Amino acid sequence: MSSTTTLQKEGGPTGNPGDGQPSDGLKAGLKNRHLSMIAIGGVIGAGLFVGSGGGIAKAGPAILISYALVGAMVVFVMRMLGEMAAASPNSGSFSAYADRALGRWAGFSIGWLYWFFWVVVLAVEATAGAAILESWIPAVPQWAWALIVMAVLTATNLGSVASYGEFEFWFAGIKVVAIGAFVIVGMLAVFGVLPGSDNPGAGFAHLTDAGGFFPNGYGAVLTGVLMVVFSFMGSEIVTLAAGESENPRKAVTRATNSVIWRIGVFYLGSIFIVLTLLPWNDKSITEKGSYVAALDSIGIAHAGTIMEVIVLTAVLSCLNSGLYTASRMAFSLGERGDAPKAFAKVNKNGVPVAAILGSTVFGFVAVYFNYAFKDTVFNFLLNSSGAIALFVWLVICFTQLKMRGILVREAPEKLTVKMWLFPWLTWATAALIMFVIGYMFVDDANREVVTLSTLVAGLVVLVGVVLDFRRKRALQG
Repeated sequence: MSSTTTLQKEGGPTGNPGDGQPSDGLKAGLKNRHLSMIAIGGVIGAGLFVGSGGGIAKAGPAILISYALVGAMVVFVMRMLGEMAAASPNSGSFSAYADRALGRWAGFSIGWLYWFFWVVVLAVEATAGAAILESWIPAVPQWAWALIVMAVLTATNLGSVASYGEFEFWFAGIKVVAIGAFVIVGMLAVFGVLPGSDNPGAGFAHLTDAGGFFPNGYGAVLTGVLMVVFSFMGSEIVTLAAGESENPRKAVTRATNSVIWRIGVFYLGSIFIVLTLLPWNDKSITEKGSYVAALDSIGIAHAGTIMEVIVLTAVLSCLNSGLYTASRMAFSLGERGDAPKAFAKVNKNGVPVAAILGSTVFGFVAVYFNYAFKDTVFNFLLNSSGAIALFVWLVICFTQLKMRGILVREAPEKLTVKMWLFPWLTWATAALIMFVIGYMFVDDANREVVTLSTLVAGLVVLVGVVLDFRRKRALQG
């Protein structure tokens, strides 16, 4: 079997992966600066800003270990994904690779689950953004703000991939500058050298002066893992976007190599600043939010409003990227015959209009459910998609185990990025992910989420297996 047969999508376009112009109808409209900022901003979700306070309250300073564990897991998964994406950039990313390495049923299943995850996220983020905008302009009801935000970002994505890239460049840029400034200013305050600071600076004393580094026991680290793991979702978006960049292979390689410092600075660095500026059990961390509480302790005026602007930016960034990601996954599924053929068609600007509109429609419906049936239908959608991030990472692990052998055998020159300590570190990462999933089943706060997510995933896999079986029988007959 030739390398073209294995490494090319079944029924998909031919072409040389890594070329400046995608061969599947999409256009290379993303510049290097777009990809760089998408890669950096992809790991900074709204969950970092609004969810970190709860994790700190549960685990204390030991939440740093929770973030480090999940961060390491994401670094390893991104390295695996980078290995495959650098060898064969593709708008379907891990779904297309699973299709090739594990079978059509796997690509179908993980692709549709990932699409489902992001269209539900669209509703969550649109509602969150609308709540902030309504607090600023009460004359416009929250549901109207949600529709406005969705409509504007849909129009942006329909324009061209360059429009998405430009919006994301600025959205991500604001997040990066905000956290970078927070880390620098916070570090100066920690050591008492920030002029005009209201915080006297205790150095590293707050890490241990309120019950020690593990005030709630070692087990709280695992609880912290479950609370922070979902804030990391989005780091893989750059591997989907790379297929529409000027130099996909270079973009993927750069993003993969930089993921360590991105997670280190933005997650560990900023949470470390919060924990050194305030005792972990300071009530303001949960009442105001960890970043607002830290800024207030320094004496930064209007800290709450500043953080609202940053959170809104993070929400809009997540919405923008979520719509892009869902549409490109739908496009890839359509291209492989696993979704309506209309999803695989692009207009003269290289934009998959049907895939974008199809994703947007479901997003609008989910927004409606969030207002009309919040405690029933929408709650089911939210819970049944909650653990999909972990399923995606697990599939990436198993796909890379198989793809490495294919690449070594048929196209070794394309292995420009390699997973470290293969295959041992890949297996170890898969084992850690499975442990986290298993722990969710015994954790009261996460049992419903992982159970419903597993049931939905099982149903989608069953559909994928049946369709694959029928397809094979048709070919034989």
